[in-house]
Amino acid sequence: QVQVVESGGGLAQPGGSLGLSCTASGSIFSISSMGWYRPGPGIRRELVALISNDDIVDYADSVRGRFSISRDNTKNTAYLQMDSLKPDDTANYYCNVRGYSMNSRRTFDSWGQGTQVTVSS
Repeated sequence: QVQVVESGGGLAQPGGSLGLSCTASGSIFSISSMGWYRPGPGIRRELVALISNDDIVDYADSVRGRFSISRDNTKNTAYLQMDSLKPDDTANYYCNVRGYSMNSRRTFDSWGQGTQVTVSS
């Protein structure tokens, strides 16, 4: 069982900054990727930022240049630094972690419960 917990959400003014953290714990052998998502149209989720085990990063066009993702491999933690926040960034941000479990190196794909980011004056 792999658990994912996010933190760092809160209220920010337009143009302000917030930093999010995502920590995975449990029976983890290795992590392949950690990513941040937020709700898109309907029930879809939009990829905000992702970092792979090779430190390759991917960003949504809407956040590129404003958000930055990083990870601490020793702590199974990913960070999302959000600068120049806009009201449209308001969303519940979910962390996704994929990798291999200690249980015979089975794959896992785990989600956190989300952390709320609100950008408003």
